[in-house]
Amino acid sequence: MKFAAWFVSLFVVFYYSNILFLGITSPGKYYSPFLAQHLNYIQGLRWVLLKSSAGILNSLGYYTITNTYDLLVAGHGIIRLAYDCLGLGVISFFTAFVLAYPKPPRAKLVFIITGIVAIQLLNIARFVLLALFWTRGDSEVVDHHTLFNMLMYVIISISLYFWVKTDIAPKRQHAAN
Repeated sequence: MKFAAWFVSLFVVFYYSNILFLGITSPGKYYSPFLAQHLNYIQGLRWVLLKSSAGILNSLGYYTITNTYDLLVAGHGIIRLAYDCLGLGVISFFTAFVLAYPKPPRAKLVFIITGIVAIQLLNIARFVLLALFWTRGDSEVVDHHTLFNMLMYVIISISLYFWVKTDIAPKRQHAAN
């Protein structure tokens, strides 16, 4: 019960803190120019994802153009990285679970860093594929965002299962008497 309470509490804090930060770094009623200009990790993450995707596409011989929100591949398509595309909800879920689970801090830190990097590498792969092959259709039953999230939660669930099952405590050697 303690794990579940910590997990839900941490997830709510992480998830809604990101949404709150997005709100105060977007022009509007509660806009903070200082945070938007100097501490905007959401825009920083978007920039890293756009530039990484463009870099991969350029290395494959495609010509790309990026701006604050978009990635255009000449002769192919354009994708817009909205807030929902950044993976912050998935990362909030993953991080909350790992922090709430009773394992040593070092194991948690290593797994969180590895997991977030893996999530974002898969996100970059998605953007590269979408920029090359996706066309906006009116008759989509399930959009690519929902499919990607479902895939991510399956991958995260499997990785969490194995992480939970792994005993990281050092094995004690018994001296022979």
